[in-house]
Amino acid sequence: MDKLSTNDPSGTPTSPGSATPSQSPSSPAMPASDNTRLDAVLPAGSDLPVVQFRGVTKKIGSKTIIDNLTLDVPRGRVFGFLGPNGSGKTTTIRMLVGLMSITSGDILIEGQNIRTHFEEAIAKVGAIVENPEMYKYMSGYQNLMQYARMSPGVDKQRISEVVQFVGLGNRIYDKVSTYSLGMRQRLGVAQALLHRPRLLVLDEPTNGLDPQGIRELRDYLRALSREEGTTVFVSSHLLSEMELMCDTVAVINGGRLVDVRHLDHASHPSAASASAKMMVRFETDQPELAARIGGGGQVSGSSWSIAADRQEIARLNALLVQNGIAVYSITPIRETLEDQFLAMTREGERHD
Repeated sequence: MDKLSTNDPSGTPTSPGSATPSQSPSSPAMPASDNTRLDAVLPAGSDLPVVQFRGVTKKIGSKTIIDNLTLDVPRGRVFGFLGPNGSGKTTTIRMLVGLMSITSGDILIEGQNIRTHFEEAIAKVGAIVENPEMYKYMSGYQNLMQYARMSPGVDKQRISEVVQFVGLGNRIYDKVSTYSLGMRQRLGVAQALLHRPRLLVLDEPTNGLDPQGIRELRDYLRALSREEGTTVFVSSHLLSEMELMCDTVAVINGGRLVDVRHLDHASHPSAASASAKMMVRFETDQPELAARIGGGGQVSGSSWSIAADRQEIARLNALLVQNGIAVYSITPIRETLEDQFLAMTREGERHD
């Protein structure tokens, strides 16, 4: 596989060309699935999801690691794959990029089934699984040149483009051994982007990064999605960061898909329909009186909270002012991704 950086058992950096499709762990002959009919070259701008998981199951011995995972990853989005440690995130990613065989089910990338058309499917993918491993005695530029030789169509201009995109222009000729962890992550992203993949897969990319490094990585991934239309599939257990980075998140727990949430809608209560109720907090000088006049709700300190739609919020504000109550602020109350995640995983555990 020529777009992946990982480690071999000896700990030596494995070059992107060292795991070809014929050497992939999923290479043993497998019967063609019913989804083979979907394998086709897709026209640009197709609405078909970039990745489709169809009943994917992974068993090791008698233990089920991934249990009947069915999930669509839409194109042009930063898609978060969330779950606690040991939930199956890395196993799913390793199956997606061909580093681990699938027990049953299918994974399609741009309509190509990785079990029957692995080479065509993986050519559209750039990935960093676990840590980006580079040749530390070489410069960042030399590393990228090494990877570029293994990817047809990648020239020096493309190398310069990705170097500027990830912000390594002033250090690209320094040895990788002098790079910080954040810089190595950026170099890894640059390597994964060299061949203009339609899908970028990152496994726990913020591990070990300081706050500045995390923010820089987030900005690069958001820009990549917006400016180049690349779909980013990123796994993590850092909920606050995923809330800022992702458009959509899927939550996995115990190897099972729990839920999928679209954060662009959840993050903006003002985008809700006029009739949708939301919890709002009125900060006033007389919260107890506001609760009596407004017809209930909860009082805490100088705040009064109540469920109301947009029209009711305007009416309540006018009512409070008419009754001599000063309103200092009106704030929508929304659940954080952490609140939603904990609720979803608890719900999933109750169904086990």
